Amino acid sequence: MDLVIVARRVVSAAGASPGWVGVAEGRLAAVGPWTQPVPASRDVVRLADDEVLIPGLVDSHVHVNEPGRTAWEGFAHAGRAAAAGGVTTIVDMPLNSIPPTTTPEALALKRARAEGVVAVDTGFWGGAVPENLDRLHELTAAGVLGFKCFLADSGVEEFGHLDLAGLTRALTQTRALGVPLLVHAEDPAGLAAAPAPRGRDYRAFVASRPPEAEAAAVAQVAEAAAATGGWAHIVHVSSAPAVEVLRAAKARGVLATAETCPHYLYFSADEVPDGGTEFKCCPPIRSREDREALWRGLADGALDCVTSDHSPCTDDLKLADAGDFGAAWGGISGLQLRLPVLWTAAAERGFTLSDLVRWACQAPARLAGIADRKGGIAEGLDADLVAFAPGAGLTVDTTRLHHRNSLSPYTDRALTGTVRRVWLRGQEMDLDGLAVNPASGLLLGHRRGPVRQ
Repeated sequence: MDLVIVARRVVSAAGASPGWVGVAEGRLAAVGPWTQPVPASRDVVRLADDEVLIPGLVDSHVHVNEPGRTAWEGFAHAGRAAAAGGVTTIVDMPLNSIPPTTTPEALALKRARAEGVVAVDTGFWGGAVPENLDRLHELTAAGVLGFKCFLADSGVEEFGHLDLAGLTRALTQTRALGVPLLVHAEDPAGLAAAPAPRGRDYRAFVASRPPEAEAAAVAQVAEAAAATGGWAHIVHVSSAPAVEVLRAAKARGVLATAETCPHYLYFSADEVPDGGTEFKCCPPIRSREDREALWRGLADGALDCVTSDHSPCTDDLKLADAGDFGAAWGGISGLQLRLPVLWTAAAERGFTLSDLVRWACQAPARLAGIADRKGGIAEGLDADLVAFAPGAGLTVDTTRLHHRNSLSPYTDRALTGTVRRVWLRGQEMDLDGLAVNPASGLLLGHRRGPVRQ
């Protein structure tokens, strides 16, 4: 063995128990119980009594924004933030970079920018837009892990949205290609009928993106998935009505999965101050009732995973001085804080570390088609591991975040859970300097044929 890690709790989606893991050539070569002798190794690490060993997190919803809007983030900063937060694999969204990842040429450009720069393993989603619906096979052949589309205005002019006919075409093709279609589900008619946001008034902003528009779009996606047999994945679910639609769709056998995000699970609308544009995201942070419905959805399987939807921008685009929710950029930088925010809120509700592993490691890996390598602690998987202290306190100091732009709704929040050490394919990461790990690489899609969850 190259490395053996011994822990009082080794956590998988199935449970937690004392044990050890053995690493050889970057893979988990053996996983043993506490009572079994630890194998000989060049390096033996024994975790502290307050630490647990969990799989490296997989974040399948990260906007890196490079090239074109690298001032918003970029692969160097995103990789450092991911590693510091216990995330060993990210999947980059096809927007808000310029050009967006809607052609093989744009994908090649992104890969060139990321290679040798990003500190963690990185994969890429392709974009499904009106102009490329007959060429999705080219992007799949080039290595994307699946596709992302919008049903409403994406917020950037270079990434157009699909109508319902386009959605059906996209799902038909992704079914044949054996990859999921990720959907930003808000109904444009419902948004158009809602009142416009009014300056600093957060309640007016929430009213401008009503839950009915989200639920209507989720229902449309479910119908298209049922008609085509394609795999639809709803991103950043924020409301109770959307959860109910998903629960009903799954009950009738529709191939639909869904995610929510830490900011929807941690905050509620009554905590957002007027003018607090650092909280702006689309869909918005909603009521306490909506928040608790999301937790129930995670508990019963209506929702599958929790991703960051890390969507940064430069601080000036948040218009913090004016506090105008209508004009400010909508997005929250949450990549580095996804683990402690999720664990803080989950532990308060009686969920376990195994639940966290299922939502933040296993399910995102399955979505990205990399569960044969990532997202768990089992023989044969990549040795992506995190020494996590679930009871250690953490007060958010934005000067210690590796995000390129520091404005955050989590500033000065007291959280629970601290990342102590991280291994990527058996190589320990430098969480202080965060030099690029020589083990990090770029992931190519390899899933073909009918999708099976």
